[in-house]
Amino acid sequence: MNLIERNKELMKKFETMINTADEKLAQELVAPGAAFYTPASPEPLYGGSGYLSIVHWMREGFSDVQWHITDMVADKDKVAVKWDLTGTHDGEFMGIKPTNKKIFVCVMNFYYFNKEGQVVNDIAAEGMIGILRGIGAM
Repeated sequence: MNLIERNKELMKKFETMINTADEKLAQELVAPGAAFYTPASPEPLYGGSGYLSIVHWMREGFSDVQWHITDMVADKDKVAVKWDLTGTHDGEFMGIKPTNKKIFVCVMNFYYFNKEGQVVNDIAAEGMIGILRGIGAM
């Protein structure tokens, strides 16, 4: 399997990891020193546990949140993914009380891999606008 195919397969496992909040998969797929930035924390979050804290933060506001890969392009050490994010706003999110509205948001991310096949960086297009629009906050 070449590097591009390997990274695409790793992204499929990554999809499983975020949809199940699987700690073991998170430790396998995310480099311990990888820093992630999010509105959920003023400081960067690190490694697999840090990445999963973003997932848990989303689940506080959307208990049924799911991410589905709908398109993926890979080139050596990076993979671009188009995600469809779905969920129901059934918990408080960023200070906004539950609306019970269903959301459907298109999110784009670039993932960068090290030689060991772990994510070392995740650059996200801003999906927060779509989420806030989906729950009627915008």
